[in-house]
Amino acid sequence: MPSTSTTTSASPAPSRVTPEAPAIPAPPAVPHVLDNPAWASLSGAHAAFAVRAGAHAARYQPDVAVFCAIADPADARSWDALGTLAGPGGVVSLSGVLTPPPGWETLWSGRGVQLVDTSLRAEPAPEAVRLGAADVPEMLELIELTKPGPFLPRTVELGTYLGIRHRGRLVAMAGERLRPPGWTEISAVCTHPGFRGRGLATRLVRAVAAGIRERGDVPFLHTAAENTDAVRLYESIGFTVRHRPSFLAFRAPGGAHDSADTQI
Repeated sequence: MPSTSTTTSASPAPSRVTPEAPAIPAPPAVPHVLDNPAWASLSGAHAAFAVRAGAHAARYQPDVAVFCAIADPADARSWDALGTLAGPGGVVSLSGVLTPPPGWETLWSGRGVQLVDTSLRAEPAPEAVRLGAADVPEMLELIELTKPGPFLPRTVELGTYLGIRHRGRLVAMAGERLRPPGWTEISAVCTHPGFRGRGLATRLVRAVAAGIRERGDVPFLHTAAENTDAVRLYESIGFTVRHRPSFLAFRAPGGAHDSADTQI
């Protein structure tokens, strides 16, 4: 059998180990202003309508809008301040991903859709008229009939509201609500049932958006997640779904109440 020879070579020099550079932590994600639009509005453009509890919680004046807001849902000071605003057993309306501290009762929750303007054709509506305080009774009647969302006697003061009349009767409307920096919410979009299918709401949305764009803001809006027809309509005219927030109502700790108080 042929022999097998073995060649012995010199041992390799030990390799130098370069210590790894310490990992640089990623900067924390900066919340988008539309993640907490009511707080951004009450802290900025709508500060004149705010009732505040220090630097941590605020709400709209009760005849202007139903919304409350807190600076940081993870900060117990925000919930303490909100409790001060609500009062013992008081009810507050909030949006976001929220887990309240012990003692707060969740009364209602619903899923929403937040859409932002990405390709909307904004243009005036020649037939639209500016609505104001004198029109509020008619506006409230149309809101009660169509139920597009909360609208109170002074909500009209938050921005421009436009309407379309038929033989003097208000049959469609839309306007501006929340005003976080750089953005304006289109809200109260509604049409009398007898006048649907004529594109009135779309014309008003385009007209309100035109005014928003003129001052350099970007339009956005909210609707209920189950209102799939509205979501499809908004997407078809140039809005894009950005976020799917929760809308919630909580009862603050303390206070005596009965089951009837849970109506929102």
